Amino acid sequence: MNGSAIAALLPVIALIGTGFGVARAGLVRQTAVKDMSNLVFLLLLPALLFRTMAQVHVGELDYRPIGVYFLSAIIVFVATMLVYGFNTLAAARGLASMFSNAAMIGVPLVGLAFGEQGLVTLFTLISVHALVLLTAATMVFELASSREQHTDDTHGRRSLGSTVWQAVRNSIIHPVPLPILAGLLWSLTGWPLPEVLDTSLKMLGSAMGPMALLLVGITLAFTKIGAHWRPAMRITLVKSLVHPLVFLACAWLLQLHGPAMGVMLICSALPVGANALLFTQRYRVAQDEVVAGIALSTLLALVTMPLLLMLLHVLHGT
Repeated sequence: MNGSAIAALLPVIALIGTGFGVARAGLVRQTAVKDMSNLVFLLLLPALLFRTMAQVHVGELDYRPIGVYFLSAIIVFVATMLVYGFNTLAAARGLASMFSNAAMIGVPLVGLAFGEQGLVTLFTLISVHALVLLTAATMVFELASSREQHTDDTHGRRSLGSTVWQAVRNSIIHPVPLPILAGLLWSLTGWPLPEVLDTSLKMLGSAMGPMALLLVGITLAFTKIGAHWRPAMRITLVKSLVHPLVFLACAWLLQLHGPAMGVMLICSALPVGANALLFTQRYRVAQDEVVAGIALSTLLALVTMPLLLMLLHVLHGT
């Protein structure tokens, strides 16, 4: 990472602010947010993921930073469960406190601050991020839900094994991990991408960052934090401050450092990921506070991200 990393965040802030202003001015309707999100997640992001991973050398990938990231995430999740007890509310708060928005915000931010190599590290994380964390969270949610459930089971809940399998399958057959895995398989062949395909994917991928950041701002404009700001703020502070501090402690204890660890540090401090909301909807718990947590953590990231980049800049001495 070089000295331009701090300045690289300014376009991120500007685009999020632009999206917020456009929505507030009524130029984008709330009903259009879902369509814009589909465009980003189902077309632009997969194009960027596939093209980037198709050009990497699999043998050169370093999984140690990802291991440290998962260790810190699990520590945060378990600590939250210990504080609030073994129940679905604690599981929802724990998941929101450790599951990052690695795609929507992480991709453009890491791309600007760390460049192509940083994206390779990030995409390696993304390829297993949802699979590992959401599968583990599913097991905890199901166990906690079974513990809470009484004899009047009216929802016909599936078995634990069926639920875990569904989570694993949905984590792989998904517009984020699937193009990453496909790109890695292509890279193993050693073949270059055909020029027409490579140019098309490059054009689509270059539109992903701006569109994603505008969408973040637009979503914030339509989010009402309301009466749930206190629990949402607790989630936000854990996600944005405690999680990266736990990651730094783990990295220090294991004596791991370098640019890849910087990417993982940024990932640990990213706002709450939307998948946390999906779990609250499924298990009918803490929906409002997690939505508010997503909004507050995204707003706080406008402050914490520059500070973290400054810290990394000082530590690297460049």
